[in-house]
Amino acid sequence: MNIFLLQTSGGGGIGPLIFLPLMILVFWLFFIRPQAKKAKSQKNFVANLQKGDKIVTIAGIHGTINKVNEDGTINLETSPGSYIKIEKSAISMDWTNQLNKVGTTPEKK
Repeated sequence: MNIFLLQTSGGGGIGPLIFLPLMILVFWLFFIRPQAKKAKSQKNFVANLQKGDKIVTIAGIHGTINKVNEDGTINLETSPGSYIKIEKSAISMDWTNQLNKVGTTPEKK
C-alpha cells in the first residue's frame, strides 16, 4: 500500500483568496471605469447640443445643427439649403471635438 496517495496537498493558503479580488479590481480600474466615464461624457455632450453647433456624425458627415427636435433627433444642414434628420446618438463626440479644436486654433506658419 502506498502511503503517499493518501496524503493531500497542504498548499493554497491565502494566495488565491487575494489574487481573485485583485484581478477584479484591476479589471474594474482599467476597463469598466474608463468606459463608464466616457459614456457619461458622451451623454452630457449630446444633451448640450444647440442650434449652430458644427458636428461630425459617426458616418463622417459634417454639418451644422439647424434644429434640435424633442424626439431625440436633430436637423443637420450639410450644405446651404440641404438638410438631413439624424439621431443625436449618431454624433461622434471625438470627431466633433477634433473638428472644433482645429477650427479655433490659429494656423502655424
